[in-house]
Amino acid sequence: MNDSGNISSYKAFWPVYVSFHQNKVNRNFHFVGATFGAALFWLGFTRHPAFFLAMPVCGYGFGWFGHMVFEKNRPATFQYPLWSFLAFFQMIAFMCLGRMDREVRRMGVLNLET
Repeated sequence: MNDSGNISSYKAFWPVYVSFHQNKVNRNFHFVGATFGAALFWLGFTRHPAFFLAMPVCGYGFGWFGHMVFEKNRPATFQYPLWSFLAFFQMIAFMCLGRMDREVRRMGVLNLET
């Protein structure tokens, strides 16, 4: 786990974010949280606004569980909330494109546990 220190740009933050998401199971928990979060967002618009209340609990809950159990680190969200939010969507996009494992290797992170 890298120390995020005092980072002044998103470009500098991305490698730190990747280092906090080395474990593939952790990344998969983030993906599940994003999927349920998107479903709850849709349900909030189409069914009842109360579904919006469950979005952050579900979305962040799965990710934080992955960090505690599999990655064994503290999410970067607490120190860099905006950049973490943006990096989360970049990571999800890379996962959908099948590029995230390659990105982890590109950043020099060698732990690709399943």
